[in-house]
Amino acid sequence: MTKSQNAEIVAFIEKLADTGSNYRMDEMEALYTDDLAFLVLTPEGGIARFSKEEMFSEFRSRRDAGEQPLSTEKRILHIEEQGDHATAILYRRMSERAAPAFYELRLKRMADDWKVVGETVLPWPELDTVRSFLPPREH
Repeated sequence: MTKSQNAEIVAFIEKLADTGSNYRMDEMEALYTDDLAFLVLTPEGGIARFSKEEMFSEFRSRRDAGEQPLSTEKRILHIEEQGDHATAILYRRMSERAAPAFYELRLKRMADDWKVVGETVLPWPELDTVRSFLPPREH
């Protein structure tokens, strides 16, 4: 975390990870907007979109089946604020048995609270293969 990150947003992300990882569904309800868009990269290279209801159904099912809590492991890499909107980029790993992920949280301040309006989850890249998204300059 850098000093320029909004402490309120950082605290919200901490609460979000703890609440979701422990399947506290009633508390989770207040952290997400009803029109949440949860986007995940599929193995075929497409994007799967899940609604709040679909995402919560998965978490509820895990809780009801007696699954162990998820890990809260994460690193906040960047937070970009634009008025009542913010985007947070995280490294996130839900379990030692799960691959690490690149998380984008899209947040909106509503009344006095931040809420998640969207999440995008992508595989965490092998950092030694990361290159510029632009080709090298020719001149």
